[in-house]
Amino acid sequence: MDTPRILVVDDEKTITDLVGIYLRNEGYDVTLAYTGADAARLILEQEFDLAVLDIMLPDVDGFELLRTIRTERTYPVIMLTARDSQADKIEGLSLGADDYMVKPFRPLELVARCKAQLRRYTSYGTREQSVAAEDAGPIIAFNGLSINKDARTVTVDEKPVRCTPLEYSILLYLAEHRGCVVPVEELFRAVWDEEFMTGSNNTVMVHIRHLREKLGDDAQNPRFIKNIWGVGYTIEG
Repeated sequence: MDTPRILVVDDEKTITDLVGIYLRNEGYDVTLAYTGADAARLILEQEFDLAVLDIMLPDVDGFELLRTIRTERTYPVIMLTARDSQADKIEGLSLGADDYMVKPFRPLELVARCKAQLRRYTSYGTREQSVAAEDAGPIIAFNGLSINKDARTVTVDEKPVRCTPLEYSILLYLAEHRGCVVPVEELFRAVWDEEFMTGSNNTVMVHIRHLREKLGDDAQNPRFIKNIWGVGYTIEG
């Protein structure tokens, strides 16, 4: 397997360089950027397996960089901010961020979160996989939805759906437990591999909303993912 490539973006050079040292000590190939403009160029020109983005950049902010990534890429993104704001977190998650850390943070904790995201991304598919892959592996199929577990691809009515690793993991877990109501706490622990805490419910909810949008699912009259109010989510099929 190729060495995972990580992009770290922060205008505070001391923080950026320190994070780079910690990640390189773990054997990762790390690219550093100190401005949003440089980061935007790197995102368009190079392939990465994970990005760590500061929100408060002096030129192009982290949210705009995240939008750029999510137009074409599904690799994990961890957002950094000095503002402990729930609104920032919700906006980042809504745009497709996978994780969120508030400054000041412990470098070793950031490294651990990078490792967790890369594990999920690697199991989903190293770098960008074509959603048109035709690997004939175990397939979960019902109601027009098809999940190829070997190729890590999703289609709805034979049309490919580009999912992030988190979205794919959520969909696969619900599909493997279809017909059962999966509590939010169980879904979070299974997918994020972390203990459920205050705010975790919002995290799950935002990712479910994104997933529904990609599947063409109507929350008011769902074809796939149903919300069992106060309990969790289910897929019937």
